[in-house]
Amino acid sequence: MGLFSSIRGEFIDIIEWTDNTNNTLVYRFERHDNEIKNGAKLTVREGQAAVFINEGQLADVFLPGMYTLTTANLPILSTLKGWKYGFDSPFKAEVYFVSTRKFTDQKWGTKNPITLSDSRFGMLEIRAFGTYVMKINDPALFIREVVGTDGHFTTDEINNQLRSLVVTRFTDAIGEADLPVEKYAANTNEISGLVQGIMQEDFKVYGIDLANFLIENISMPDEIKSEIFELSRLNAVDLDKFAKIKAAKALEKAAENESGTAGAGMGMGMGFAMANQMGQAFSQQQNQQTQGGPPPLPNQVAFYVAINGQQAGPYDMAALQQMVAQQQITRETLVWKQGMGNWTAAGQVPELNNLFGSVPPPLPPQ
Repeated sequence: MGLFSSIRGEFIDIIEWTDNTNNTLVYRFERHDNEIKNGAKLTVREGQAAVFINEGQLADVFLPGMYTLTTANLPILSTLKGWKYGFDSPFKAEVYFVSTRKFTDQKWGTKNPITLSDSRFGMLEIRAFGTYVMKINDPALFIREVVGTDGHFTTDEINNQLRSLVVTRFTDAIGEADLPVEKYAANTNEISGLVQGIMQEDFKVYGIDLANFLIENISMPDEIKSEIFELSRLNAVDLDKFAKIKAAKALEKAAENESGTAGAGMGMGMGFAMANQMGQAFSQQQNQQTQGGPPPLPNQVAFYVAINGQQAGPYDMAALQQMVAQQQITRETLVWKQGMGNWTAAGQVPELNNLFGSVPPPLPPQ
């Protein structure tokens, strides 16, 4: 009798789990021969659920609270064991405690770069990393689909599988977003929300809720990043000044050339020529965009001329004088310049009178 009492004394009649870790998802309550007394006390704390398993079959699930284990609150287990009128002796069952709190700061990242096609930069590779928050919302499903018989299941054991899922869905979402590559960094919140929505159903299959998903960084090759920065500067700065800065840098490099003064002089000439050409091209492009028509030559009076019913020019004063001498322009020829309201006969424009006064009239017919 004393020996039997000693053995019975080993039976656990208080079943509870205090989690002193920050990564345990499931813990199997260990006891002698998996035996539980009739009337044993079960304590399930907030952020936990207790799942009873009988011979490999899922039975009853307990949410937070204190319970006295009898056939009244073990309906599934009672059915599985065939208890119709209660029980007096200890019974065998496995008890798994499942943590239902949120597990934050779960890391994910692309082990290998993702290859994308961009309309301007062609094929390129990007990498990304971030965090997500998960929570087990169906303990029985999670044990059946993921844990199995593992007595101490941690976040590390499932994260490898979830990371692969996250990267796959992230790649799909980037393709569906169809954004210019430089917009990825500015739209991480939108992309994060898109990926989270796509993955919710994937996580549900395992009894997990994806509470939050964050992209912390999307990186790209340095050469692509440099091109994007260069383009953004061109859109923001004065293009004429930018061209002159480039010319000045070319001059500085030419001066450092071993050919000495000759190289510096050549570099200076090429630098100024480049600056002038680029400055004129940029100025003409900007004027055409803002005014909608051909701009006047800088620092000179320029006229458009109607020749044979077609607009020609603009011409500066030297060109006009030559055209008058060649009788391509007469006093009756219509001209126009910036600031004039209408096309006017050249002879009625004060600025052009001198041109006609200095040219002899045509010879009379012989």
